[in-house]
Amino acid sequence: MEPGQWALIIFAVAFLLLVLFIGVFLMRLTQSLKVITLDVDTIARSSNEILGNANTLLNDVNGKVKTLDPTVQAVADLSVTVSQLNASVQNVTSKFSSGKVARGFGATSMAASVARSAMRKYGHKKSVKKEAK
Repeated sequence: MEPGQWALIIFAVAFLLLVLFIGVFLMRLTQSLKVITLDVDTIARSSNEILGNANTLLNDVNGKVKTLDPTVQAVADLSVTVSQLNASVQNVTSKFSSGKVARGFGATSMAASVARSAMRKYGHKKSVKKEAK
């Protein structure tokens, strides 16, 4: 055999090995793609089910939020009313405090005055009871 024929035989064997390796690689790639396709189909079916459940849950939550909206609004209105009441109480307190300073009528003097009037009423009732006996 001549060297050119040997070279052709070597080239033919190398080409055959290359075709076999590429064939084996493509068969494994095809099997991997089949497994991936099955997994993607399973995931797609599961995700559709999950999305359906999520939509149902979201509709349920939206309905409950609509039910709670009046309650939340009532609490907000009550908060505004309490804030206004607090402001009114502070206003009255500041007016009372400024009036008490101007007249020299302090809280202790007021308490003493209330105590004196209570004692007068109590003492008056006690004297009426003694006279009745």
